Amino acid sequence: MAKELVLSLDGQRFSVSFRKIDREQIYGSIEIEAFDERAIRQLLVLAADGKTLLDKGGTALATLDEKGNSVERNTLKAVNLEGEELPVVESSFSVRNDLEVAHVDDYLAQLVKSVYVLDPFEGGDIDYLLDHLASGLIYRFPFSYRGGTEYDNAFVIGNGSEAFMIIGKQAKFQYSMLNQAARLDSIEEEEISGDDLDFDLF
Repeated sequence: MAKELVLSLDGQRFSVSFRKIDREQIYGSIEIEAFDERAIRQLLVLAADGKTLLDKGGTALATLDEKGNSVERNTLKAVNLEGEELPVVESSFSVRNDLEVAHVDDYLAQLVKSVYVLDPFEGGDIDYLLDHLASGLIYRFPFSYRGGTEYDNAFVIGNGSEAFMIIGKQAKFQYSMLNQAARLDSIEEEEISGDDLDFDLF
């Protein structure tokens, strides 16, 4: 069942649901199937020792304390480097999300995690939002699916007929000055003979 997300723009509220756009829908996908000598499909995992094969369902993730005892995930708390507990943020589905105008540079500086198509929730109307998006405006709001310790950035863009929600994190660029660039003459070049070339790499 679709979940309701409440957006607010200029004092108007919009209830939307969303559908995720998977990479497979855009680029397609390839699936590799493995069969044994009896033509029975097999899916096995090679263990870290490089020789043990594990059947499907033979591996699991567990959280352990320093003594090796299993720890329930709901008992864990996130802390900062000083050991202080981090504040918890609410799920975006439990609050009204106010849209604010975003700059295109902020949108383009995102490391995108997910892309969703926004739909009116249960036959509602989002024409007011679509009209604003058609003029080229971009909106943003802090988004958290389940709640947690921090928000992601949610950008709302559109073309007048459809609206999209782009979830991501701000990229952190590291700039170098010209005098920090590597000097080519400081790199010792090794002579490579034709016999050393592996044409499987091309």
